[in-house]
Amino acid sequence: MLILKTQKNLQWGDLDVPVMGLQTDWYGQSIANTLMFSLVSDPRYLWFIAASNRPAKNHHAARPGNFTAELWKCDVAELFIADPQSGRYFEFNLAANGAWWSCEFTAPRQRAEEIDIAFPEVATFAEISLDGGWMSAMAIPLDVLQARVNFGNRSLANVSFITGSPEQRFISATKLPREEPDFHMPADFSPLRFHSLDE
Repeated sequence: MLILKTQKNLQWGDLDVPVMGLQTDWYGQSIANTLMFSLVSDPRYLWFIAASNRPAKNHHAARPGNFTAELWKCDVAELFIADPQSGRYFEFNLAANGAWWSCEFTAPRQRAEEIDIAFPEVATFAEISLDGGWMSAMAIPLDVLQARVNFGNRSLANVSFITGSPEQRFISATKLPREEPDFHMPADFSPLRFHSLDE
């Protein structure tokens, strides 16, 4: 999983970074919309950027910038970051309108806390075009990621999308080994690779 690094402080509205495109679902079938993402690390934040050229169906409770549970019941982009030594990992959900959610897990689907606790100091941004295409971004504080899951060169990560709600299709950037969709497979996430944007 590629993370681009820059020594410049990034700002929404001035993002100019390469994106990766995903065009097949969990079963290898083509999807009608092009889904794109990028992971970029600046001095303060890990930026998770997601986009689609088609409209998204947002969760009924999703409000721009609000922490909202169960976003996965509708269209959403997801970032998973795991510590392979401890087995702990975070899941971050990002809706097309900038609503978001996070959860820490101690093992696959084993929540660290029973209640929802928002990852601190996350900022989200979103833009929806007239044709319904969208781009949203989440800025996650690096110092908290490093403290909670030892984020760095040894981390594992995955990006996934749920699209086409209510007839959901599941898309994973990393090929995961189960026959049926299950994104909670931290041992099978991809190792991080860092590449400088400043060179």
